[in-house]
Amino acid sequence: MKAFYTDHFVLPLPEGHRFPMAKYARLRQEVLARGLIAPQDLQVPDAATEGELARAHDAEYLARAMSGTLAREEVRRIGFPWSLGMIERSRRSAGATLAAARIALTEGVAVNLAGGTHHAFADRGEGFCVFNDVAVAARTLLAQGLIQRAVVIDTDVHQGNGTAAIFRDEPSVFTFSIHNGNNFPFHKEVSDLDIALGDGTGDRDFLAHLDRGLDQALEASQADLAFFVSGADPHERDRLGRFALTFEGLAERDRLVFARCRALGLPVVVTMAGGYGRDLEETVAIHLRTIQEARENHQSPTVESNRDSEVAAL
Repeated sequence: MKAFYTDHFVLPLPEGHRFPMAKYARLRQEVLARGLIAPQDLQVPDAATEGELARAHDAEYLARAMSGTLAREEVRRIGFPWSLGMIERSRRSAGATLAAARIALTEGVAVNLAGGTHHAFADRGEGFCVFNDVAVAARTLLAQGLIQRAVVIDTDVHQGNGTAAIFRDEPSVFTFSIHNGNNFPFHKEVSDLDIALGDGTGDRDFLAHLDRGLDQALEASQADLAFFVSGADPHERDRLGRFALTFEGLAERDRLVFARCRALGLPVVVTMAGGYGRDLEETVAIHLRTIQEARENHQSPTVESNRDSEVAAL
């Protein structure tokens, strides 16, 4: 199984910033230490090009972001101070999801050890998200004719509002978000399927709703590719989550998603999304388990005989 990492592209943050940037390097270290991914299968992605970014984002927003001329309110909404490092890291993260998507089409599954930046809209970033990696990847593959339909399975505790807005009028991408209805973002967008649950939701209720949601999303989407925005923040001890899922409940979430996709021969792109535990190692362990489940559920998708050569040519 192949994975892409971007943690060595530094996004400089002030001391005490609440975003857990250190989790990405720790995750890569643990993936290697536990032998979940071979060193030769852990790769640095190319940065998403401006043309690829423009498939999901407005030209004016891209120009301001690239040149460092975002308004103060735009920077505040993103939650990171602007820097060239922020732009490079964000481009690499989008590039990682795109690269993983191309690999997944031929190998069944691939992982971005970051990504899941689902709060980025076409015309703005917010919630620690600058560019929407899933939207960039899906739109690029659709434009290149490598897929006809995609499904986004977003199980982060926060609604994938940016993704929902970008694909609002696009029938080729089905957006499914299961999230805390009382949590950020406080103004929700409309996904193709939203399941909003209350504070304190635990394993049993979450998994039952996810099970039914997957039935509906996978049937309605008839997708060629799934983007799994996993998220560690539904965990019971997450600082920003307000759910009560246990470590085992999150592992069952992952098994359920991968098993459903495997049964359909549906390739899966895995992104990490949020995770804000008071204990960084606990957050890393949740993400690590997602990667472990992806590896154990590795499968070869049912694809057209010429798809391998099409992907290799791009």
